[in-house]
Amino acid sequence: MTTSHETSAPGSRLIDRLDLPLDLRTLEPAALRQVADEVRQEIIETVASNGGHLGASLGVVELTIALHAELHTPEDAIVWDVGHQSYAHKLLTGRLADFHSIRTYGGISGFPTRGESRYDPYGTGHSSTSISAAVGMVEARRSTGAKCGRPSDEGPDCLGVAGQPARRVVAVIGDGALTGGMAYEALNHAGHLRTPVLVVLNDNTMSIERNVGAMSAYLSRLRTDPKLYRFRRDFERRLQRLPGVGEKVAAVGSQLKDSIKAALVPGMLFEELGFTYVGVIDGHDIDALRASIRRALAVDGPVLLHCRTVKGKGYLPAERQPGRYHGLGPFSISTGLCADTEGPTTYTRAFGEALVELARADDRVVGITAAMAAGTGLDLLKQAFPDRFYDVGIAEAHAVGFAAGLAVAGRRPVVAIYSTFIQRAYDQIIHDVALQGLPVVFAVDRAGLVGEDGPTHHGAFDLSFLRIVPGLTVFSPKDEAELQRLLATALALDGPSVIRYPRSHGLGVNLPRPILALDGPWCEVLSHGKDLVLVATGSGVQVAREAAGRLAERGIAPSVVNVRRLHPLDSEALLELAHAHQAIVTVEDNALAGGFGSAIIELLQDHGLARLVARVGLPDRFVDQGPLEVLRREVGLTPENVARVALELLGESPATER
Repeated sequence: MTTSHETSAPGSRLIDRLDLPLDLRTLEPAALRQVADEVRQEIIETVASNGGHLGASLGVVELTIALHAELHTPEDAIVWDVGHQSYAHKLLTGRLADFHSIRTYGGISGFPTRGESRYDPYGTGHSSTSISAAVGMVEARRSTGAKCGRPSDEGPDCLGVAGQPARRVVAVIGDGALTGGMAYEALNHAGHLRTPVLVVLNDNTMSIERNVGAMSAYLSRLRTDPKLYRFRRDFERRLQRLPGVGEKVAAVGSQLKDSIKAALVPGMLFEELGFTYVGVIDGHDIDALRASIRRALAVDGPVLLHCRTVKGKGYLPAERQPGRYHGLGPFSISTGLCADTEGPTTYTRAFGEALVELARADDRVVGITAAMAAGTGLDLLKQAFPDRFYDVGIAEAHAVGFAAGLAVAGRRPVVAIYSTFIQRAYDQIIHDVALQGLPVVFAVDRAGLVGEDGPTHHGAFDLSFLRIVPGLTVFSPKDEAELQRLLATALALDGPSVIRYPRSHGLGVNLPRPILALDGPWCEVLSHGKDLVLVATGSGVQVAREAAGRLAERGIAPSVVNVRRLHPLDSEALLELAHAHQAIVTVEDNALAGGFGSAIIELLQDHGLARLVARVGLPDRFVDQGPLEVLRREVGLTPENVARVALELLGESPATER
């Protein structure tokens, strides 16, 4: 596979001349391998330009081709999990011409999206959801043939096309998703129902250990051959009907069969859950994949097809460093190096460095991640104190419950999880941590808009659902130095706390040492004015400061306040500010519904204060993908818009503000 940037002339590639995915069903093996090469090269070139999830998508190219060659999509449905594996699927299902726009503003999504294509029957950007969805889709077909609601009249049906339930449903799970508890709940239910669903496990060494050998392959072929499967089923039934000896013979046969499986078959767990286990299949051998898929689809019941793949297959730098090339920005294909990202330290890095320093001073401090060590900055703790670092896999609920147990035993756990993923552990935050008043610190990275990953990954809601939890202290820093000090503050508390911060570079402020805890003020007045007050939190503080400069040019003197602690609010300080100003504009990088601005309005209402209040934040809708600056302009989270809102609140003409 080449690693240079070679772009074929229009129409010279095989994939440009095919009717995809229909033609995959009739192509010769050599032609299918050519399709795989061309699809892989298209993914490499596009991700090099746009950024994205490279390794996982390169690893499933042959598997994707085999699935579409054996299925009749979109009448048959493929549910992808985790959704970042779906790049090859998009290229093979009518999006080849638009693939260059993936993850760009107005372009196609980096994840399966129901409104984008009828070949995407189920949208996903989080993990471990595919088996549950697939089982539901099959059971809908088996019971009533019911049709799901659509996102719009023009959108695709959730099952198949033209209002018909999908004939066959395949869930493709992998890249660590099988560490999530929801996947096992779905496997358990599917086995109980005997749901005829095919689960394809894309094992790229991040989930199940390798199982190889001729015996495993032989048993897989035996158990998936439809004739032998029916023969075994009928034979066992006849044994059970034999008078006097049937039950004993059947019992012995069952025990012998299970003993052989336990000794030789790597998928005994799945067999016990009611699945026919098939594996291990070379996930880059299209012929073997097609044969295994064909046999698996003929089984009357749930089947798990275990494929071994190489993450980053076909691009040597990604094969050698799959973690680094999991998700990345634009890069040079020839060197593998990412584009220059010089600038101030990121919030993530500032957090990781501070945690190491604070852990060095307090041996009770431990760090927990849900398969995101580098992404959360906890890789620094892992390097410094490996025995005080825990990676629980993609299992956010367990991460929080585990932290609660550590806290009960006297540790000071810091759970670092992206905002969009901590949603998956909300019950544990309330029931296991807050209700018991345990000193667990939640480091909520990627709060607010995150850019090209889009609506599945924007941290738009954490403030709304966390500030209502009794006893949970919620912090939000205005810069990277304040983040470090708030981390020290949180670790000193005797109860649970949250620090939410964005995915971005910091402001370039000095990072003083040692890192000292803050004891207030929780409402920091950055500038004094008389006409109105801009009350902001987190990354909204810098927006408010710049808006104040624009207002000053209009002869308006606003106060600017940084609210570092969002729950509980410093009511006394905020009420004092409200008494001193007739108009208030709140600024936040969270959904307006139930967010920081709502908390300010509630405070004023509770104390009978009537003030002019306007809120600037994220709208009551899912925000699309795109560069941060573009998205911020779209939703109005800019100094220009804050100044405009302030002028309108004061009855001034905002005509000169754009």
